[in-house]
Amino acid sequence: MRLDDLDPNQVDIDDQRGRGGGFPGLGGGGFPLPIGGGKMGCGTILLLIVLAFVFQGDIGRMFGGMGETGGTLPGQQQAQVEGSSNASESCKIDQASMESCQALQMLNRTWEPLFRQASIPFDRPTLHFYSQSGQSGCGAAQSAMGPFYCPSDEGIYLDTDFYKQMDRELGAKGQFARLYVIAHEYGHHIQNELGTSKQVRQLQERNPRSANPLSVRLELQADCYAGVWAAKNADRLEPGDMESGLNAAKSIGDDTLMANAGRRPVEEAFTHGSSAQRMQWLRKGMETGNEDACDTFADLKR
Repeated sequence: MRLDDLDPNQVDIDDQRGRGGGFPGLGGGGFPLPIGGGKMGCGTILLLIVLAFVFQGDIGRMFGGMGETGGTLPGQQQAQVEGSSNASESCKIDQASMESCQALQMLNRTWEPLFRQASIPFDRPTLHFYSQSGQSGCGAAQSAMGPFYCPSDEGIYLDTDFYKQMDRELGAKGQFARLYVIAHEYGHHIQNELGTSKQVRQLQERNPRSANPLSVRLELQADCYAGVWAAKNADRLEPGDMESGLNAAKSIGDDTLMANAGRRPVEEAFTHGSSAQRMQWLRKGMETGNEDACDTFADLKR
């Protein structure tokens, strides 16, 4: 995918590399690791209303699953992220950093206008770089989590060494596979801005048995949003990009990760969706370019 030259004023970057820190044991999950149309349409908005009538009653809590961290655990103290580094310097540290910053810039340029046209308030997310361990508004940031989104501070957290794992251990190769990671986490930011994430967490609290199935729907929607972003920038796509993205989605499906870890895939334990589901929703976003097509909660309305 052809990325624009970086304008540091169009991205918000925090660089924790070299600071040390992190609070081991806190926080939630991250992007799965081998260890475990021009406007924001009515369908997206109506989804929030419909969800309010689904799974009424009950209680429980989801701690974010992998991909989005839903906040700190009871009794935990939230880690505070202080300061913001110079975006230009941080993005130039290495190719992976620059590529991530350029992807964030293009994501901002794609989604911000859609919210503005729909008169929906929008805050840009901050991309937080860290190495091995760091701090987030949701607790610890640790490499073992993989990339994740924290709704508390609207931050995307990334240790760029994850890209090497994708290539060497997961078989998810190619530039667009890496961009898919950022676009997926940005999809969680879209959900946070729309209020979808909050309402889903409330439903999970009311009905603990719904926690994993609802987490899967949320993750698949983020996959779809990543595909929509690609479709809205179709003129920047290059041969092999779609295949690279779909292969990455296949590589990080819950069933594939479980099988590769020597475990029997159990659907009840899925938090992100199967390889087939992740490919299906990423492809749907890419083929439609329509955020309203990303209604992974549609069957709950029936």
